[in-house]
Amino acid sequence: MLRLRSAFASYPHTVALKDGRTLSDRVAFDLEEVEPITRAFRRMVRTGDFDLCEIAVTTLAQAHFYNKGLTALPVVVFRGFHHRSLMCPVGSALRGPADLKGKRIGVRAFSQTTGVWLRGILLDEYGVDHRDITWVTAEDAHLLEYPDPPNVERIRPDQDLRTMLLNGEIDAGVALLGMDPAGIRSVFADPDATAAAWYRKTGIYPANHVICVKTALLDANPWLAEALFRLFVDAKAAATEPSSEEQFRSLIGGDPLPYGLEANRPGFEVCVRYAAEQGLVPEAYPTETLFATL
Repeated sequence: MLRLRSAFASYPHTVALKDGRTLSDRVAFDLEEVEPITRAFRRMVRTGDFDLCEIAVTTLAQAHFYNKGLTALPVVVFRGFHHRSLMCPVGSALRGPADLKGKRIGVRAFSQTTGVWLRGILLDEYGVDHRDITWVTAEDAHLLEYPDPPNVERIRPDQDLRTMLLNGEIDAGVALLGMDPAGIRSVFADPDATAAAWYRKTGIYPANHVICVKTALLDANPWLAEALFRLFVDAKAAATEPSSEEQFRSLIGGDPLPYGLEANRPGFEVCVRYAAEQGLVPEAYPTETLFATL
């Protein structure tokens, strides 16, 4: 029995791996609960605390560049459309995304994958270049080696992006959790309809978090990648509650949480291309260089 030090969030499609309903006779998880799960990403790439870990796609691409010895499985455990994540105060003068040029936008970290997706969409669809915006952040990238670009500011420890948004110190924010919905609105007039139209135009279903494994373990155990993939597939089949991605079923027209390389290739490719265009990695790596072959 191969035991893997592991960290991944308790989604409806992963809990069967934690409560014992989905088991293997070859591999087991020694699980650590990390809240929020993004803290596990940081530990994985900085100190190698886990054998298997959930990880953001942008962090995965950066880990490849900085030779952290990680390989992903084509198991997308968290995904969605991000238009509704771009918010501003209810009384903001912003009329739409084209007005963001020259403004200040708050985001947890410049490397946060939701921000990567939104910056790519702003450039592709509205001609708003990320270099024409000041990005105000609360923390650095998961990869210590990555330096933020010149148009990124870090707030002081006594500051809070949510308060700054409401006070007008920043013009908009990306995925600022815990805000009173009565005080904010989307920068997009109808974010859900805009996201649906973007999907119908591009065919891109954004992926945010995947599962990664230390490459050395996969090399030493050639059966491991396939065994782990099957475990996550079986856990998804054993889910008793719908995932948050279920809301996209009617738009996607099929499985709202598909696993496998080909089902997710367009999203992986565009996310990594956006990361490269934004200077987070030096090039748009081919998908096969980041993911295990099954």
